[in-house]
Amino acid sequence: MLVAGALTVVALATTACASGEAAPTSSDDPAEVSGQIVWADYGGPTNEAFQEVFFAPFTEETGVEVVATTLAASVQYQMLEGEKGDYDTMMTGMAEVVLYSDNLVALPASVPRSDQLSADVAEYAIATPIIGYAQGYLASTFPGSGPQTWADFWDTETYPGKRAVPGEYSDFMFEAALLADGVAPDDLYPLDLDRATAKLDELKPDMVFYTEYPQVQQLLSAGGASVAFAPNGQFAALKNAGLDVTVSWDQALVEANPFVVPSRAKNPSATFALAEFLAEPELQAEFSRRTNYGPSSSAAFEYLSDDEIAALPNAPEHTEIIWADADNRAELYDEMSDRYTEWLTS
Repeated sequence: MLVAGALTVVALATTACASGEAAPTSSDDPAEVSGQIVWADYGGPTNEAFQEVFFAPFTEETGVEVVATTLAASVQYQMLEGEKGDYDTMMTGMAEVVLYSDNLVALPASVPRSDQLSADVAEYAIATPIIGYAQGYLASTFPGSGPQTWADFWDTETYPGKRAVPGEYSDFMFEAALLADGVAPDDLYPLDLDRATAKLDELKPDMVFYTEYPQVQQLLSAGGASVAFAPNGQFAALKNAGLDVTVSWDQALVEANPFVVPSRAKNPSATFALAEFLAEPELQAEFSRRTNYGPSSSAAFEYLSDDEIAALPNAPEHTEIIWADADNRAELYDEMSDRYTEWLTS
């Protein structure tokens, strides 16, 4: 297993940021790394994979400890707005990168950019798992042929049973509804939220709602739902538990969940040193092997078998996936959250 080589990173100079205080940006002077990094994500198996694949060798080589903590939305958005907080790096979405880039630190030249993302997002993204928001089900539920498209997900006559969907605002339910209603992938954006909400209404009597991702696994394994809409890593967890799970990549909605360095981070130099580890293709391959989330570097595919690649959202063979439009989602950011919350309670 490869580890990053020389771990000197560019020092951080200062420049004005939107908050009115100095924000670090990159320069060309090397600097030693020390201290600790506070890393914020949602925990669980994905965090365990980060710790084992990336953090352990990084700490062994540099002496810098990576302290993982559960991401709190209040702190996340406080730092996205340019205010102080505890995190050196935190998970977010592509739309948030577009919206809050003024309060994020761009990658120094020493950190490779992802070739899976648009340049405006890649400029700020470290540790970028590629997530597929897809439908999955136990093979035994539909022994012949199960649902493939979002129209199938809505078709409870042909594919009977409850549908597990997010019980609080979550990405891509609007997109799934529009695709189920016959909108062509090329015409998906800009999103028609009125049409999407009407389509969601049609399926609502057959929905069961989850508020935590482990509930997806419980609902499918216990028969509380026949099909689930969720990030593909939830289905990987069922496979790892020995269950035969089918994931449909036809019209799966795909986006990155990048980690970003906020302008008020306390230890950006060490965080960008860690980012060099996170960019290593062979380490990314091992992370993808464990989580079924896709790598941010296409070079990582060289270290994976054909079967391992087929389980990843951004596998080259998955030609029917739909990449999220970060710019359009950023424009509708607040409205989507408000509309979904209102729909849930109506």
